[in-house]
Amino acid sequence: MSNLLKRSLSGIIYVLIFLSAILISKESYIALTSLFGVLCIWEFSKLIDFKGIIGYIFFGLTLFLMLKRPDNYAVAVILGITLLSSLSLIYYLFVKKEVTFSNDRSKLGLLIRYPIFSMIFLVFLPIYQGEYNPYLMISILIIIWVNDSFAFLVGKNLGKRKLFPSVSPKKTIEGFLGGLVFALIAAIIIGTFNDDFIIGNWLIIAFLVSVIGTIGDLIESKFKRQANVKDSGDIMPGHGGILDRLDSLLFAAPFVYLYINFII
Repeated sequence: MSNLLKRSLSGIIYVLIFLSAILISKESYIALTSLFGVLCIWEFSKLIDFKGIIGYIFFGLTLFLMLKRPDNYAVAVILGITLLSSLSLIYYLFVKKEVTFSNDRSKLGLLIRYPIFSMIFLVFLPIYQGEYNPYLMISILIIIWVNDSFAFLVGKNLGKRKLFPSVSPKKTIEGFLGGLVFALIAAIIIGTFNDDFIIGNWLIIAFLVSVIGTIGDLIESKFKRQANVKDSGDIMPGHGGILDRLDSLLFAAPFVYLYINFII
């Protein structure tokens, strides 16, 4: 079986499972994203060479407590910590410095602040004003999938200038701009049919998803480069690991959650 066929089949299965879990119920969505979270923790732990079960315990306990008390001030505190950590990773990316983690304590801190807290806000993303809104999550996924697809297509056919060659030599400025433009077009279409937000808010969400998501992809590539590996895992043929597939959405989730719940 060719790599393209394997990539296409695994991608279709992933999309069908994700959409089904979103549409069936709040509980099925939480169960699936929690499973994704465990896999991301496992894959990222391998990237930074961290051993132990404390990350999984911390993820499960924190998610359980936040779901029990979603209106608790702790949600805002954890969001603040997550955003500050994300900004720190963005800084290390652009100044081209390695993220250092010399001992298990620093590795655990990074594990908590990056994949664990970010994954919690991915779980919370479709819960808006206390209600589970599956079509909000589907709309966000459509935007990020449109962005990724057109970034690849435009970059492959028109890309000439490298976006960030030291981390991801295949990404181009043309691809990034193509993904952004089509994500904004998708946001306008979504805003026409989905009245959760006005079109202007959907455009801002698309901008966040495209720009922050691309940065998240580059940051995960940076960690893989530091670990000297091509993929975070091999669970998805042709795509790599779950972290490889979710890196953009995972990194953008806290920023979109902030905008939807604290700014709009």
